[in-house]
Amino acid sequence: MNYEKLAQTVIENVGGEQNISGLVHCATRLRFNLDDESKVNAKALKATAGVMGVVSKGGQFQVIIGSDVGNVYKEITSQIDIQDGAPKPKNNQSKVSLVIDTITGIFTPILPAITAAGMIKAILSLLIVFKVMTAQDQSYQVLSFMADAAFYFLPILLAASAARKFNTNMYLAMMLGGVLLHPNFVAMTKTAAETGGIHFLGMPIAAVSYASSVIPIILTVWLMSFVEPIADKFSPKSVKFFTKPLITILVVGTASLVVIGPFGYAVSDAISNGIKYLESFSPWLVPLIVGGFTPLLVATGTHYGLIPIGINNRMTNGYDTVVYPGMLASNVGQGAAALAVALKSKKSEVKQLASSAGLTAILGITEPALYGVNLRFKTPLYAAMIGGGVGGFFMGIMGTRNFTGGSPGLITLPSYIGEDTLVHFYSAIAGAAISIVISFVVSYVLYKDEVTEAPVTLTEINVDALHDTLVAPMDGHSVALSTVKDAMFSQEILGQGVGIIPSSNEVYAPVSGVVSAVFETKHAIGITDDAGVEILIHVGIDTVQMGGTGFAYHVEKDARIEKGDHLMSLNVEVIKEHGYDPTTMMVITNSDSLGDILVTTDRDVHVGDALIKIVK
Repeated sequence: MNYEKLAQTVIENVGGEQNISGLVHCATRLRFNLDDESKVNAKALKATAGVMGVVSKGGQFQVIIGSDVGNVYKEITSQIDIQDGAPKPKNNQSKVSLVIDTITGIFTPILPAITAAGMIKAILSLLIVFKVMTAQDQSYQVLSFMADAAFYFLPILLAASAARKFNTNMYLAMMLGGVLLHPNFVAMTKTAAETGGIHFLGMPIAAVSYASSVIPIILTVWLMSFVEPIADKFSPKSVKFFTKPLITILVVGTASLVVIGPFGYAVSDAISNGIKYLESFSPWLVPLIVGGFTPLLVATGTHYGLIPIGINNRMTNGYDTVVYPGMLASNVGQGAAALAVALKSKKSEVKQLASSAGLTAILGITEPALYGVNLRFKTPLYAAMIGGGVGGFFMGIMGTRNFTGGSPGLITLPSYIGEDTLVHFYSAIAGAAISIVISFVVSYVLYKDEVTEAPVTLTEINVDALHDTLVAPMDGHSVALSTVKDAMFSQEILGQGVGIIPSSNEVYAPVSGVVSAVFETKHAIGITDDAGVEILIHVGIDTVQMGGTGFAYHVEKDARIEKGDHLMSLNVEVIKEHGYDPTTMMVITNSDSLGDILVTTDRDVHVGDALIKIVK
């Protein structure tokens, strides 16, 4: 692969260097923060060799590369000047998107260190279990402190990545991490009970340990991002070099020890106690949900929001029972579903792609299987979700504990060895096996090769053989759903259908039936026609964030409608002014229970024109 050429193509199609305000990468994705996503040429990116797909979620534009992402990232950063600071949030970015973007930006850069430490810990566990070494051996002790370094000094690692995300001085942030971990402070916390506690200028300091903690240092650096500019403003120019860092450290360091640190510690403890309660109440619930729905989180790039929970569980309790076991079941399930496609398909190109992607997913990296096979053919996705859910359920019931993290897959199964027992290792193997078998069998049974030998056009269909006909609900230009800049629609996760670039502001009923769903934001409407076809008309991409501005309903839920009735109004110009794409999607949400669905694309359409036909 020519990384230099691929990097140039990616830069060009995300809007050029001037449109890039931030860039990080995870195991398989380039995660861009862009000033204006309307400048992105998603269609060109998807057609680029070396790009598996694109997703715009969580405040980031994500380009999925695969295992070569590190090389492409390195080439991009060598070609353009990316400021070492966090991008400013967009005005229209939701709070949820902002939180996901922040979490991703903080935790993604430190994952290699945590993964390396976790794998060393797994090796140490194996050495002890199989009696190759003892805990008293110096070789064991050296390996042990090498692994412990990433976990013990985790606040300093997080301080560095948080400083970049919050656009503040990285070295002052790392110093604050050092304050929380300083040996003298640690010694004072151990003797606090005998000395009557710890005080600074009359203010009490909680005697807690911040080694391996997550939340306290992130909150501390967040506060620093506000204090540092104030210190800069009030420091005289002639001595600013000295006074700015002095004021910042004194103010933030004191606040961290007295208020923020104890508060963050309490939050971590509350999360830990909540997980323990959940374990005692229904230990199977969260692993089941994570195992079943992780593919959808990965598809939208929001799965990194779960990682801090797993890390916090391990740092607080010594193990995680909810996030990583569920992700293990999901990942191996996706791999097994793809391998079933490889075995059953009679197409050589599908076999080759599915076999390599399936193996990679079983080992822990799922994007090639997810985007190349499972989302593409749908049935293996459903199989993976079923198998992952059942495998997660089993590991939840068994209380399977993950001790060191790593990318969930067969290669990191040793991370379930700990507490001088192989019980959790064996249950992880059993849970993974359950997920693999169920996903493989369901995928093999459901999968059928796509028939492409004789493409059928609308003019070749006998009208008498049609189950239903959906007409255009608005004037505009019809486009293939695959070109829509939202993976939930372009990957047909919600069902098959068509996109319309609107040239009018009115939406009319494409069929006769009943209004089955309306929304407070008035940006979409659901219809069930007389034959049981379930239709979703969704105006614009991410327009839910407009809160109903520019939209109006002309019908109510459960109302009887006839084909051509006035359903709703929109304002294309207002949508564009708010920075959103007005492309409207008409999707058949129960596509899988119907026959062949034929769509008319790449042409101008008017209200009442035949747009989608369903063959019995």
